[in-house]
Amino acid sequence: MNISQEKTDKLNAVIKINIDAVDYQARVDKAIKEQAKKAQLPGFRKGMVPAAHIKRMYGKSILVDEINNLLSDTLNNYLNEQQLEVLGQPLPKVDDTKEYNWDFADNFEFNYEVGLAPEFDVNFSADDKLTSYKIKVDDETLASRIKNLRRSYGKMTNPDVSADDDVLFGELVQLSADGSVFEGGITNTTTLRLDQVQDEEIKKSLIGLKKDDVVELDIQKAFNNEAPRVAALLKVDEATAAELQSKFRFTVKNINRLEDSDLDQAFFDKILGEGTVTTEEEFKAKITEELENMMVQDSNSKLQADIYNQALEKINFELPDEFLKRWLKATNEKLSDEELAGGYDDFAKNLKWTLIGNKIVKEQNLEIKYEDVLDLAKQRIDAQFRMYSPQPISEEQLSQYAVQFLQDKENANRIFEEAKSQKVFDYLKSVVTLNEQEIAFDEFSKLVQA
Repeated sequence: MNISQEKTDKLNAVIKINIDAVDYQARVDKAIKEQAKKAQLPGFRKGMVPAAHIKRMYGKSILVDEINNLLSDTLNNYLNEQQLEVLGQPLPKVDDTKEYNWDFADNFEFNYEVGLAPEFDVNFSADDKLTSYKIKVDDETLASRIKNLRRSYGKMTNPDVSADDDVLFGELVQLSADGSVFEGGITNTTTLRLDQVQDEEIKKSLIGLKKDDVVELDIQKAFNNEAPRVAALLKVDEATAAELQSKFRFTVKNINRLEDSDLDQAFFDKILGEGTVTTEEEFKAKITEELENMMVQDSNSKLQADIYNQALEKINFELPDEFLKRWLKATNEKLSDEELAGGYDDFAKNLKWTLIGNKIVKEQNLEIKYEDVLDLAKQRIDAQFRMYSPQPISEEQLSQYAVQFLQDKENANRIFEEAKSQKVFDYLKSVVTLNEQEIAFDEFSKLVQA
């Protein structure tokens, strides 16, 4: 067997593998004998089928399988021995000029295209300057957070008269052009959320209503001709909703109002756990602490994004783009040319960051331990739980969930890569110069959205 590499340029190469009959014959004979031991064919006892019979019936398919296995082993071993850092996976080059008899005596030649990782230097230093933002928890931000919590844990009431942000429960009946009920038209019992009504004049007409009051309503105007919302209200398909021109009569059956929860001990216990705080001042202090922790995470995310962008701008190198595009198409059959063209730039940026990160990990001997991966998994799971309940789960439960989560190979790989990226970010933050800047929450939000 002979294997060689021919570079077409600094980022692309062709690996040639020549296989003689002597290279595969022993493997094929062994595979045929193993198949004969397991075969169950009419006229033969199990395990007593002659190898020659198996060779006549299945020899070529066994030969093909063993050649493929030999190619895979040979190619992987060669890449490891030569310490070639390839991107994607080798792609076989189809040569229509070569034909094989597959008669157990052929000599084969296979060519593979490979994309090579580029060479580059990572040269971050204290001369590289980035801004680290310290976000202030101002009174307005704190008040907004507490208001949202009070609303989330509020109580439902049924006032006599509707007001702004109430929810009206009632019946919609389609009307004819003359204002009479449209015979055979659309009727539906539904709810109208006043905070979703987009036309201010119509919204005013729905405020001050009582039970059994009747009002004429232009549904399309009320919801700015949004067909999905109109369709949901009337329980019709979106096409019908989009073409609908009729007005509707709305009869109020009930008025629902979500009132903010009182700032009392029961509310404090629901939010923070029983007995954690006992006064409004302590509650505000805890919510401030929570917001500060959230803002630290937001600030870190912004800093990481800035490091990512600066790294891609500072460490500029090329990729074997045409090879990578062919590889993406070959490994994603449903990927259209349009999708490839639209998504390749982002793919290339992420691949470059991965290469930069891998080089930093190698050169700086950064170690990603199991504890790092487990802690990160616990953070992600804890954040997910907090989306549904502000009360944290116990450390024991969190650990159990994290261990179970990491048993899935895909989850484990994803969290490992995230932990590795975090190590790289932490290293770069220790190398560059970070200028701390205090910023108001609303100004920071504008900065992130820009």
